[in-house]
Amino acid sequence: MKRHISLLQLSREHHLALKLARIARIAVETGQAQAIDDAAKRICQLFASELEPHFLAEERDVLPALAAAGGGALTDRTLAEHAALRELNQQLASPDSETLARFASLLHDHVRFEERELFELAQALLHTPP
Repeated sequence: MKRHISLLQLSREHHLALKLARIARIAVETGQAQAIDDAAKRICQLFASELEPHFLAEERDVLPALAAAGGGALTDRTLAEHAALRELNQQLASPDSETLARFASLLHDHVRFEERELFELAQALLHTPP
């Protein structure tokens, strides 16, 4: 489905998140400490500059309106997953394969959830088709 203009940039930013999840997953699969450290370092850097601003934009611009329009359950899930990803990102300051794997899995699943459920509902409830 074509994204409404108000969701388009957020949707595009999900591509980077999926790339980070893939980098993390590949590092875990190698089982090499250096690969895990390098992936965690890259994620921590990009989390601050890319993912955190993305989360804040969703929390400021999308979620309040969606909750007010009847999307409270999806809003609650989104906020819980943002909090969990933030916590995992903090844990990646001292990386291990288990934490990196959990981060990769949650980030991948979170992006898919937002694209397939959250943004679809946002478009239906908040916007007329572009």
